[in-house]
Amino acid sequence: MRVTVIGAGIVGVCTAWSLAEAGCEVTVVERNGGVAQGTSYGNAGLVVPAYMGPWAAPGMPRRLLSMLFASDTPVRLRPSLDPALWRWAARWLGECRVANYRRNRERMQRLAFYSRDVLTEIRTRHAVAYERTEGLLQLLRGGRDSELAETTIAHLKETGVAHRILTAADCRLREPGLSDLDFVGGLYLPDGESGNCPLFARHLRNLCEARGVHFVFGTRVDRIVTEGDRVTLHTTRGEARGEARAEARSDASAGAPDGESSEVRRQPDAVVVAAGWASAALLRPLGVRLPLYPVKGYAASVAIREPTFAPIASVVDETYKVAIVRMGNRIRIAGTASLGDRTLALDSRDAERAFATLLKVVRDWFPGAARYQEASWWVGNRPMLPDGPPVLGPTLHPRVFMNVGHGSTSWAMAPGSGRIVADLVTRQEPAIDLDGLTLARYG
Repeated sequence: MRVTVIGAGIVGVCTAWSLAEAGCEVTVVERNGGVAQGTSYGNAGLVVPAYMGPWAAPGMPRRLLSMLFASDTPVRLRPSLDPALWRWAARWLGECRVANYRRNRERMQRLAFYSRDVLTEIRTRHAVAYERTEGLLQLLRGGRDSELAETTIAHLKETGVAHRILTAADCRLREPGLSDLDFVGGLYLPDGESGNCPLFARHLRNLCEARGVHFVFGTRVDRIVTEGDRVTLHTTRGEARGEARAEARSDASAGAPDGESSEVRRQPDAVVVAAGWASAALLRPLGVRLPLYPVKGYAASVAIREPTFAPIASVVDETYKVAIVRMGNRIRIAGTASLGDRTLALDSRDAERAFATLLKVVRDWFPGAARYQEASWWVGNRPMLPDGPPVLGPTLHPRVFMNVGHGSTSWAMAPGSGRIVADLVTRQEPAIDLDGLTLARYG
């Protein structure tokens, strides 16, 4: 079977790998010049299924309203006349009810635990190294953090997930580089891990190519045309973009590349849409209207200057929802989000405030680890669905499949999502229950 995957982010590459393992002849079409150069490039690197949960949670609307006018809030809303924003926000509010939150969290964690197993299999079988560290430490400053932690701990006990409740002194024993900031303690999840998502994607690309997968870079997919049981991709070849650096960039595989030159039509046996935020526009003409919205995310990377004061593994500041992750000789700081402004620019007002929040958090906890003024910055769109879980599997056409909507947790769910979609394309039975993870949940 000849299968074309649209998008070479971490989700697309994992999909291509599983399809190749299933015996398919795979082509990956990507607008950029390499793998993991869009949203995947700014990934926080956390693979912690027990930490997984939807944005839409009880109490979140009130919390967001209380932070709207704060300068260092983890989430910013810029009101606009964009009807898509308000439709998305209305659905998101509806998902904040307790019952909906529990249902969506269970769906995400079911996929995330399976995905972790698939990732472990790939890593051990093929000796893939990606600056991996073990465990996640959630740091609790106090107040509202402690209340939210009680809910989390109750869920961990209910589901039998390994965890440890730590005092501030215990946290410093685990992370000796922590500052003398006053805080109440932390929650440690030993079964989580973190690592360099783009590095893993590049290793997996090499494994894919060894299995015969063909990557076509610098190529935009303009549209998907279906006639009867046939599917045709209209693509435009252009100048391939280079590797991502510290610059704002779009994660769309269906945007306009520089130096357009020629149109090519491709007629594979099946297509998998894994193009991040751009997936919505590609799927709409096929009758698939996903409530997908681009939420801007931010990240920074900086070289470690003094290892003694740097994190050993990964920590998350629960107040600001900022992850601080050790990646080899660098630190990745990721978090905060902006809704309502789709402009990707490092010098925008939203970006400046977001970067200030990231700097505040990392300097609070690890002030002596690096020269943070030398950090490189990233901003990109994360494809978010209002209820949280991604959408996997068939569309309304039998030859078109999708693997979209992973939001800010793409790597944590990508290996498992890729294998599930490959199973569905090749008519195999997936290893986990797909209830709530397919298009059926939107009727």
